[in-house]
Order: sequence, then structure tokens, then C-alpha cells
Amino acid sequence: MVEISTSLLSVEKEKSIKVIYDLEVAHTDYYHIDVMDGQFVENNTRELMKSHVEVIKQISNIPIDVHLMVQNVKEYVNEYLDIMPNIITFQYEALETKDAVRKIIDHIKKNNVKVGIAIKPDTKLNEIYEFLPYIHMLLIMTVEPGKGGQALIKETLDKIRTLKSYINENNLEIDIEADGGIKLENIEDVKEAGVDIAVVGTGIIKTDDYKATIRKLKE
Repeated sequence: MVEISTSLLSVEKEKSIKVIYDLEVAHTDYYHIDVMDGQFVENNTRELMKSHVEVIKQISNIPIDVHLMVQNVKEYVNEYLDIMPNIITFQYEALETKDAVRKIIDHIKKNNVKVGIAIKPDTKLNEIYEFLPYIHMLLIMTVEPGKGGQALIKETLDKIRTLKSYINENNLEIDIEADGGIKLENIEDVKEAGVDIAVVGTGIIKTDDYKATIRKLKE
């Protein structure tokens, strides 16, 4: 059964307490925190995400799934290590060298937080295979990072299938997460491709019954 990480990107600050509480009641598996800096991507969600995290810490024990879409990865990693999330995922493309990637992986793990790498739709899998034994999750972006509400790029599902085969063939213990344009209408395709965790934002937030939607997504 796929797990659901609900993105709070489309949740307004004024409505966050009710939405976060309702998502807990609806049994989301994670809260997905999309941190954007206005540099790596155009959108800037820094203050909104900090506000959402403060609410979560006050009213919920559901794990926090942090996705950093930022240029200065180390700065934001340190900022979010303070909240002790379940996992911090950073964009592979934000770092200039493979040595820098390894250093960030080690830094997060030394602070007893799980680590994930995210890759854009056009980034080749063979660029990141060497890191898979050292991380907990690979996040496949199924849209271009930076904006909510985009349509899922169907070609990324083939990338997920290839990744799943590689993981199985090499006996790796790593989750595959997919993020972007996932909703009830295409969740079966995402599951069939081999995803362990599906990030769903507006596909949950814009529905009338979070509990029913999440149940259908997981079925």
C-alpha cells in the first residue's frame, strides 16, 4: 500500500490549524513541507512553511517530510534540522559537485535525521545511482519543481519503473517518493510504477472530504 505525504503548499496560513488537524484525522502519513527560496525556483515559501511547521509541532505528531528546493542547501538543512523532521530531502541539481552531495548526505545523517535526494524530470538516474546505498529515499519529481497544481509528466513514470528495477536488482533498502500532479485520477499509474510514497497536494486539499480522498489514494 502506498503512503501519502500531503503537501501543504496550497494551504493558506490563516487556514493551517484546521487543515493540519483535519489531515491528521484523515490519516495522512506525512506532512510534506515544500521549502522554496525564490532562487533555485521562482516561488518563495520560506515564511509560509516555517509557519506550517510551527503549527504541526504544536498540534500533531505525524512525521514531517521536508523537501528543500533551495540554492543554499546547507543553510536550509541546518534550519530544518532544528525541528527534527522525519526526513530532509534536497535537490541534487542545487549542488555543483558530487563531493558536495556526499557532504550534505553525511551532515544530515550525523544529526539523526533521514536523508533523501530529489531529482528534476530531466535529470538522469545514472547520475545518482552511486548515492542510493547511503540515503533513505529518492524523490522523483513528476513535474518541474517550484509550483503546485501542475499536470504529472507521464514520462517520469518510466523513470520510476527503471529505478524500482535497479533497487530490486541491487537489494537496496530505499523508498521511492513521487511528487507533482498526483491525484485520484492517476494514482493507480503511480502505484503501478513502483512508488512507495506519493506526495499529493491540491489533489487532497481541494477535496471536500480529506479522509475519503486519502483512503481512496491508498487503496
